[in-house]
Amino acid sequence: MNHKKLRVKVQVIQETGGGKVPGLDDDELADYSELLRQVRNEQWAPLLDIPFHQSGRLMKPAMDEKGNVDWGAFDTVDFDKMFPFDKRRYKIDALCEQLRNTLIMFDILKERVPEKDRLEVIKYVYSGKDVDYIDDWHQWRMAHWFSRARTIRAKIKWYRNKFRD
Repeated sequence: MNHKKLRVKVQVIQETGGGKVPGLDDDELADYSELLRQVRNEQWAPLLDIPFHQSGRLMKPAMDEKGNVDWGAFDTVDFDKMFPFDKRRYKIDALCEQLRNTLIMFDILKERVPEKDRLEVIKYVYSGKDVDYIDDWHQWRMAHWFSRARTIRAKIKWYRNKFRD
């Protein structure tokens, strides 16, 4: 029989059964929960980095005698007692959000009006004249959104003064 020489050489690269995990020694293998945590952080990190608007209210869960979180169905009554609904704050927050959206639209439409005409449109709105008499469509829309922003600002001011403590 003719024997052929082996062409492939096999070399052991890593002797341990587990892979390398950042932050752990080679002797210490990562457990299943550690690997899941790393995968979760890698996949959800972009989503968790998105900023969000907090209302400033923190809901505290009910605790039982042992210090564990009580997942009962009757904690909503306690929540209403701890955090009563503030109508003024809710209305002002809603108006502020509406004002923010209105100002975004105003900025978009403002760019379509030539710079020399922008001040004229704002003066026209401040004079109290009817904006429907403006002939140019872009100027009319800019005046409309500027007038809406002024109205919302006046409402916010009114609500803050009405419910002032």
